[in-house]
Amino acid sequence: MQQIPFGVGEYLRSHIRTVPDWPAPGVQFRDITPLLQDPKVFRVLIDAFVHRYMDRRPDVVAGLDARGFILGSVIAYELGVGFVPIRKKGKLPFTTVEETYELEYGSATVELHTDAVKPGQRVLLIDDLIATGGTMMAGKKLLEKLGGTVIEGAAIVDLPELGGSQKLREGGLDLFTLVHFEGH
Repeated sequence: MQQIPFGVGEYLRSHIRTVPDWPAPGVQFRDITPLLQDPKVFRVLIDAFVHRYMDRRPDVVAGLDARGFILGSVIAYELGVGFVPIRKKGKLPFTTVEETYELEYGSATVELHTDAVKPGQRVLLIDDLIATGGTMMAGKKLLEKLGGTVIEGAAIVDLPELGGSQKLREGGLDLFTLVHFEGH
C-alpha cells in the first residue's frame, strides 16, 4: 500500500478529529468533517488524490456511500472523468446489481446501476476510511460484475488494526491512503 509523503499526510492528520467512545464505548471515531470545512485543508486533501491519479488516468471514479460521494465527485471533476455512486440497497432508481457483505453483527448490501460502468473501463474506487474493508471489497466486486477494472482503492484514513487494508490487498486490490491511525 502506498501512502502520501510525510508532510501532507501529517498536515491532514492534524485536521482529523478523534471522538472518544463514539458510537460505542472504547471506539475512537476518526471524524473527517474538519477536512471538508476548511477550504485550504479541503484543497490539500483533494489535490493529494488528484495528483496521484493524473497519470494513472481512471476512466471513471466510483464513490462509496456516503462520504465517498463527497470525495469521489470532486476528484472526478478535477480529473475530467465521470462519477458513479455505489449506494446502500434501495437508494438507486434504475436497474441495479448488488453485493452483500458481512458486518460485525449481520450483513449489508450495496448497489450500482447496471449502466454505471462499461466493460474494460478503468475505475478508481474511493471512500473516506478503510476499517474492516467489507464495503470497499463489495464495491470492487460490483464494479467487476459490470466488467470494470478497479485500478486502485483509495481512502483518506486507514485503520490497519481492524484488518481491512490487509483483507483488501489479499483480495487483489491495490490501495492508496493518506493517513494511518493505529488503534481503534
